[in-house]
Amino acid sequence: MRIGAAMLVVFVILGVFGPWLAPFDPAHIDLALRFLPASAAHWLGTDSNGIDTLSQLLWGAREALVISVSVVTISATIGIAVGTLAGWYRGWADEVAMRCVDILMAFPGILLNIAIVATVRRPGIGVVIFALCANGWVGYARVARGQVLALRERDFITAARALGASGPRIMLRHLMPNLVGPAIVQITFGFGAVIAIEAALSFLGLGPQVDYTWGAMLAQGTAFLWKSGFRTYVLVPGIAIAWVMIAVNLLGDGLDPRTRAKV
Repeated sequence: MRIGAAMLVVFVILGVFGPWLAPFDPAHIDLALRFLPASAAHWLGTDSNGIDTLSQLLWGAREALVISVSVVTISATIGIAVGTLAGWYRGWADEVAMRCVDILMAFPGILLNIAIVATVRRPGIGVVIFALCANGWVGYARVARGQVLALRERDFITAARALGASGPRIMLRHLMPNLVGPAIVQITFGFGAVIAIEAALSFLGLGPQVDYTWGAMLAQGTAFLWKSGFRTYVLVPGIAIAWVMIAVNLLGDGLDPRTRAKV
């Protein structure tokens, strides 16, 4: 878990301070410098437009961090709220909420994301965030509902009812604090999933319309695999994505009480 946390901290630091650490402008094109190998001036070389690869990587970390944090925050807020209300009130509220969840989970998530983003001619970060949140909240809703259904029969909830506590007060003061643990585990895995999906959209040309997202760098790297000396370019964003995915999986496994119980 500590290794995963340390790796994730590195990603967050690069995402926050990357634009200040980047040695060059990630949008400055200089065709005279295209396909340069790694050197003292360009540590990771340059791409097909003569743009410094390291600068692209650092700015891409900022884009990935902004999108992932935004999507996870919005999705977790909506999902936990819907799941808590459905589990507490049950009845028709539970039926409506869970049927919506079932429909969204039955539909391939990446196809829904692509369908939403493809409706906009030049999708920006806002459109990508909306597309990923459209079905990103359902996992949190299921987890929250399951926890609430188990907690509502516990003695401390019965005692709160007996003392005259209202439903909203019980949910805010007694249920929500007990949802923090499972929610954090879900958020950790969701963070990595958002990074992967955003990279897939950018790889297909449907992400934020900038050339320095990690998915866009992957697409360019695969397009120029035939170029001698440029074949390692695709490894740069690939390693970055793998770094974040490994980090969140190690951290999520460490935070999951079931995994800790086995250990």
